[in-house]
Amino acid sequence: MLLRILHTTTYRYHGSVDMAQHMVHLSPVDTPTQAVQAHALRVKPEPAARSQTTDVFGNQRTFFSLQAPHETLVVEADSLVETHEPGPLPDDAAWTALSWERARNHFRYRAGAPYDPASEFLFASPNVPRDDAFIAFARPAFRPGLPLLYAVQALMERIHTEMEYKTASTEVNTPALQALKQGKGVCQDFAHIMLGCLRSLGLPARYVSGYLLTQPPPGKPRLIGADASHAWVSVYAPLPASTDEADDGEPAAPEGLWFDFDPTNNRSGQGSPGEEYVTLATGRDFSDVSPMRGVIQGGARHALHVGVTVAPPEEFGALQGA
Repeated sequence: MLLRILHTTTYRYHGSVDMAQHMVHLSPVDTPTQAVQAHALRVKPEPAARSQTTDVFGNQRTFFSLQAPHETLVVEADSLVETHEPGPLPDDAAWTALSWERARNHFRYRAGAPYDPASEFLFASPNVPRDDAFIAFARPAFRPGLPLLYAVQALMERIHTEMEYKTASTEVNTPALQALKQGKGVCQDFAHIMLGCLRSLGLPARYVSGYLLTQPPPGKPRLIGADASHAWVSVYAPLPASTDEADDGEPAAPEGLWFDFDPTNNRSGQGSPGEEYVTLATGRDFSDVSPMRGVIQGGARHALHVGVTVAPPEEFGALQGA
């Protein structure tokens, strides 16, 4: 599936901003289930300096600075991405033998054990603490001896069923524990809650930011800028053989696969939850992959507008009146 994503962020300042520095995560990445065909990042006014780097998680990020007074800032990310249907969650004997307890034990400290990079996603992060409240919520899904992927899927379904999706019920900085307690939130909150549950049980999981192709109501046209960013969770499963010791008695070399789970829509798959999804960036939580953040001098107040459109490229001409 070929998708074009137009993500426009507009700041209108009350009072001129004299100088500004911004960091954005708006460049999709190549993954086993998607290939970036084209990407352009347009900034108005034109930055005085600009550079692109790869962060510690493998995401593409862009830094730019503005050194002249301005009252409006527009950042437009225009991407063309080809996506593929992800593989289903495996259900063969080897994977069903991998219980969630066995996967958890893979990450317990053992002298001389080789380092598994996925372990960095085990710990608390700025927006996702480890807490007994998460364990209590997750426990019904994690029955003793249940295969890891079955348990994670059950947790996803529990969040999807028992949490209420309600726009504007939380803020971007609402703690995950507060969202869990109030029983409602948006996709970012659902992802943070799922991360808190998994990490509190000793299982590594990461936050995924991206986009989802949605369909307009029957008989209604697709509206430009009416979509939104999306978020879900990626869970690491060590390959069954890597949880055992090698023939010489030493721990086996670390290796495994990442599986994606979207608690907002109850979708899952290997590499992404579905063909309609586009991965933008991954991190420990939202704070690692915020689409845009910065520091400004001046501009006492501001109004922010974000517009996202996800659609097949042939639809854009009609949408924009081109």
